[in-house]
Amino acid sequence: MTPTDEFHRYLLDYSDGKVRLELDVVRRAFQEMLPALSASPSARSKLRELLDVLQLEERIELPKGRDLWDASALPALPRWVKLPRATVATEKADLRAIPWAPELRFLATIRVFVPLADLLKLQDFFAHGGRAQPLVPIKERSLGIFGDEKRLDTLVRGSALFGDGRLTPETLRCFIVPEPLPWTPGQNSAGPIIIIENAATWHSYCRWNAELNVFSAVVYGCGNRFMDSATYLAEIFKSIGGQRCVLYFGDLDSQGLIIPQVASTRAQVAGLPAVEPHLWSYRQLLTLGAGRGQPCDGEPPSSEHCDWLGECADPVRQLFAAGQRLAQEHVGWEFLRGQMQMNGTAA
Repeated sequence: MTPTDEFHRYLLDYSDGKVRLELDVVRRAFQEMLPALSASPSARSKLRELLDVLQLEERIELPKGRDLWDASALPALPRWVKLPRATVATEKADLRAIPWAPELRFLATIRVFVPLADLLKLQDFFAHGGRAQPLVPIKERSLGIFGDEKRLDTLVRGSALFGDGRLTPETLRCFIVPEPLPWTPGQNSAGPIIIIENAATWHSYCRWNAELNVFSAVVYGCGNRFMDSATYLAEIFKSIGGQRCVLYFGDLDSQGLIIPQVASTRAQVAGLPAVEPHLWSYRQLLTLGAGRGQPCDGEPPSSEHCDWLGECADPVRQLFAAGQRLAQEHVGWEFLRGQMQMNGTAA
């Protein structure tokens, strides 16, 4: 379970069936999860980071207007968060009176706000030999238990059923299959691989690499999908003969910075390389996009998220301070072709 997953579970535990959680409730959940960190100077930044990731994964909703954020210190924090209504449906049955299977006995002491019908289907799975079932992809197991291939995904991501001392996919004899990432191999088999956030830029970098031969693979990150599919890099490494340095290039906005950093954490947990910024691309984006930024929606990313960009962090902070974002498409095919004709470098 990642820190983001764990914090989401704490929010669900603290929701008491409510959809909207005020900031003081969010802080209490954070303090219980990380008691030592909650008293440190970095607590506010860590809390903001967790909330940003949950919003990007569409597991919570944050307010839009700036007046709905507490800006008494930086980074700003939302005055409330909203949980999807389906995750906090009130369950009126007395779960303590049901003789649960050993894997579900935690239901007698914890409120999970999951419909009783779903809980009884899980109970039935264990009662009819579920423990002896072979490991299968999660959607196959979900179809077998619920008659709905998506239900188990929803419960894993959006309920308090899963976590330490509760259920895991392995308990239900299944595993999560990462969505495959489209990629194009390069002729430089020893080179790094590069992940590109958006489809148009991925296509241009594929054309560019076919001539320049810098990267062993050019991978389409599919926007937010890369966070959940970071472990698919292992399949790409198998095809190109082993692990390589993993570089990333995306938009300069909150989403564009959170995606690679969350993916990096998940990749490293799986024994894969960290995801690093392709600084050459970001330098070009800052130069080409100077004075051509678009307005940012919502609160800008925290300063700590900018740190990932190394030497580019300060100019990006200035961009966000001005309420602007830059689309990676500024670094397009015409520019890349011109660079190739000039000196052929991507250092």
